[in-house]
Amino acid sequence: MKGYMLIDGQRVEFDGEKHVLEVVRKAGIDLPTFCYHSELSVYGACRMCMVEDKWGGTMASCSTPPKDGMEIYTNTPKLQKHRRMILELLLSNHCRDCTVCEKNGKCKLQELAMKFGIKKIRFDTINNNYPLDESSTSIVRNPNKCILCGDCVRMCEEVQGVGVLGFAYRGSKIKVTPAFNKQLAEVECVSCGQCTSVCPTGALVVKNETDRVWKVLHDKTKRVVAQIAPAVRVALGEEFGLPPGEIVTGKIVAALRKLGFDEIYDTGIAADLTVMEETKEFNEKLNSGDELPLFTSCCPAWFRYAEQKFPELLKNISTCRSPQQMFGAVIKEHYRSMKEIDSREAVVVSIMPCTAKKFEASRPEFVTAGERDVDIVITTQELASMIKQAGIVFNELEPESLDMPFGLASGAGIIFGVTGGVAEAVLRRCYQEKTSNTLKEIAFVGIRGMEGVKEAEVEIDGRKIRIAVVHGLKNAEELIKRIRTGEKSYDFVEVMACPGGCIGGAGQPIPTNSYTKQNRANGIYKADRTSQIKRSEENPMIVALYNGMLKDKRHLLHNALSHGTHAKE
Repeated sequence: MKGYMLIDGQRVEFDGEKHVLEVVRKAGIDLPTFCYHSELSVYGACRMCMVEDKWGGTMASCSTPPKDGMEIYTNTPKLQKHRRMILELLLSNHCRDCTVCEKNGKCKLQELAMKFGIKKIRFDTINNNYPLDESSTSIVRNPNKCILCGDCVRMCEEVQGVGVLGFAYRGSKIKVTPAFNKQLAEVECVSCGQCTSVCPTGALVVKNETDRVWKVLHDKTKRVVAQIAPAVRVALGEEFGLPPGEIVTGKIVAALRKLGFDEIYDTGIAADLTVMEETKEFNEKLNSGDELPLFTSCCPAWFRYAEQKFPELLKNISTCRSPQQMFGAVIKEHYRSMKEIDSREAVVVSIMPCTAKKFEASRPEFVTAGERDVDIVITTQELASMIKQAGIVFNELEPESLDMPFGLASGAGIIFGVTGGVAEAVLRRCYQEKTSNTLKEIAFVGIRGMEGVKEAEVEIDGRKIRIAVVHGLKNAEELIKRIRTGEKSYDFVEVMACPGGCIGGAGQPIPTNSYTKQNRANGIYKADRTSQIKRSEENPMIVALYNGMLKDKRHLLHNALSHGTHAKE
């Protein structure tokens, strides 16, 4: 629908905008919201985005469609009073220990209270004193800070299709909780953390493990080794005012050295190992025709989701460990062989865009020779916190290089950070022709982009290969249903739980809107374009590993437990 509106006396044309809020923002006016997210359904609960028409009537702009000739006002005395009243009511029912809150400085409620000059609360403070839920390995839930916006409920249901959070009770007793007031660890939460990425307050936050990292950094009996996931390099800079997508790998390395890390490597080298192993497995399945399609196994939230909801698919999921766990197993084995030279205990710290990696590292199968393959997982957000705590001026750091021998990753390993990256990396390995033109052809077969489900068909050695790329677990569920009914048939399926893939992980700086994610994806592809090594098999360190340590230890790259008997935590 086309037309125009008068917004605060300004004529603003609209063309296809779904609601008045979009048109208002198009006019350069930032109406406050708590419950509105462009990726979620319209809820209209918080009423902060109310506008006034020329007759004095008010309406929620997020749920009102634009009409030709509509005349509205966004900042009248009535609306100002209305918004302040809402904020006071929310604050009266909110735990206000802001200085010790994980969201301090990033809380939407705190931001709007300051913006609207809320200096005192006229209403009696209600203190429910609900217990903290710290049962999850990845997420902390504090019901005392919930403002009932419903963002987490809709994210969990509409985007992830998990639905472990919902509203319970009525009236003044209403609250958001897992079913039957259970803790997160007791329900089918997959630890994707997307609820934390949309929560405007500190009601849902990523579990902070920086204290554990500081402890090992200050322990001289430990050799502390960092691995940096591909998606971190295009997002960490946002915490320091840099634009989304700017590649800051060198600055991250410099910061980690200042923090006291002994060695710093790139998880991309383990992604190269994943390509080698997963491609071998894929070719074997293609030749046998058994258990197709092959589903990727890099995303721990997807793997957990499949365990709980589609256990019959476990035989179709690659036996490869995720790059994080491959790296941990290989690096620990590397240092075990050096015990006579250096007796320090190796501690592997993963820096990940993903909260589910915390859960993955804690799984019982990821233990080798009696020690965990990955000891601690922190997110991009947590690393930013450590850098700030140490007083490091990130933007002024001179870039430094990663350590060798595990600091060399191919472009194929780096693109794991974006949806479609795993599939593209595998295709690069499968094609016999290794020219630059082939790379360009693969890039344009249809597996790049931010669509929830992408399909492609390529011909390799005279055989047509059908590929699907999906991100968001709700999309994965719909795809699996179509495969089950025979409506769709694929040979290879890449699944990432988070919208956009790892670049949109819940451990990344927020907000992760579509603009931010697209720029992060562009940064990942730029890192690939400027990489001297494009394919995993061309990485000399991969060749050295297969000729050396992995010659008789390839089991380090695969799940210790066979599919179908994975531990159920």
